[in-house]
Amino acid sequence: MKTRRDIFQAIADPTRRSILALIALQAMTPSAIAANFDSSRQTISKHIQILTECELLDKQQNGREIYYHFNPNKMKEVAEWLMPFAKMWDDRFNKL
Repeated sequence: MKTRRDIFQAIADPTRRSILALIALQAMTPSAIAANFDSSRQTISKHIQILTECELLDKQQNGREIYYHFNPNKMKEVAEWLMPFAKMWDDRFNKL
């Protein structure tokens, strides 16, 4: 049985948010991603695995290399969930 990870737990981690920010700019290999962090490559691989399981990242094989791409459709689900809260806070700030 495959465990489905919660997208909000995935984006709660600052390292995973940083990985998403990097990959949103361009597709990257795991080694290229890991080069941007002080953590071990294994630690970064675990973060990538979690993001992939949440479908925030898509992987694509290109020869011997695997490239990870940002999945904006999945992040759109998060934005849609947050929308009512953003509207509520905007209304409250406008009343000030």
